[in-house]
Amino acid sequence: MAARLKLQKCHLMHNILILGGYGNFGKRIARALVAKGLGIIIAGRNRQKAECLASALGERAKVAIFDVHTALDEQLQRLKPSVVINTCGPFQGADYAVAKACIANKAHYIDLADGRDFVTNISQLDDEAKARNICVISGASTVPGLSSAVLEHYKSDFSKITRLKYGISPGQKAERGLATTKGILSYVGKQLQPFASATKHPHGWQDIYRQDYPGLGKRWMANCDIPDLDLLPQHYGIKKIQFSAGLELSPLHLGLWGLSWIVRLGIPLPLKRLANPMLKISNWFDIFGSADGGMHMIISGKGHAGENLTRTWFIIAKDGYGPHIPTVPAIVLAEKLARGEPLPAGAMACIGLVSLEEYLAELQDFGVEVIEA
Repeated sequence: MAARLKLQKCHLMHNILILGGYGNFGKRIARALVAKGLGIIIAGRNRQKAECLASALGERAKVAIFDVHTALDEQLQRLKPSVVINTCGPFQGADYAVAKACIANKAHYIDLADGRDFVTNISQLDDEAKARNICVISGASTVPGLSSAVLEHYKSDFSKITRLKYGISPGQKAERGLATTKGILSYVGKQLQPFASATKHPHGWQDIYRQDYPGLGKRWMANCDIPDLDLLPQHYGIKKIQFSAGLELSPLHLGLWGLSWIVRLGIPLPLKRLANPMLKISNWFDIFGSADGGMHMIISGKGHAGENLTRTWFIIAKDGYGPHIPTVPAIVLAEKLARGEPLPAGAMACIGLVSLEEYLAELQDFGVEVIEA
């Protein structure tokens, strides 16, 4: 049985440190935690941005200006947070220096990583985290945080789940972060590591198809490299899995698909290094798009009487509320840890740690609709 954390009630002022606290996801997490009466520390290198956000949030928000790559250990010793939330991507190719520093300083660690190897291999820190009675959670975001919550919700309907086809399509006007853009561009056109797939040799941003979203219409989808491809088949016994992402505007989506073929043909194209100008160019097209996005999950398998069974689930976010969805697991888990609620000690991916009910409760004040079939 996993060790359980039992923490004493802690002071709620400034005990949650948010690395990248004024960024695309960090600022949303900061606002949510302050609204819950929790104290936070907004950390980053840009004093003006950090102080501007802290001023808007009031006395429960403080700032700490430092570079996470050079001064984290010193700052953890000085600030003594009980929980650290790491939003500083991209996580593709990153190491575990931040998580290790948190363990050494007895601070619980949560990140929003979507890097496949990063999240999948976080368990290598398990013994170290358990020895310190620390909780280390990676991938506290849409994948695998929300995707596993949906599977947990429906799994009792199935005797076995054989296939999962799912994806995300944000609105063109929804706020986009540079780190997320870099993460996607790091594998566009490149052969992905093997997984339980319907294709023999999947490549990033290929195997395109059209997905119909209720109220949004049809959108192009393409392969993405995420930790779920390894974690969900292992955890739920899924035989075939396909995750895709899509851009709302067809010219942008198909343009990136075209670039993926250039990379696949072996022509050196440094897409990751071009992330900043490509993001800026993408923003020029905002007038042609909307702020509405969605996620779909199509779960197929066998029912308990041996019949073929499919469950289809959509979450639709309008009016620019989509970027709140990836922040929910970090918010829910950080609040639990800060308030002393028990969570498993050790290092783990965020699978089944947040229920679908908890997830949707956190989104109830936003323009989010769930559609089931």
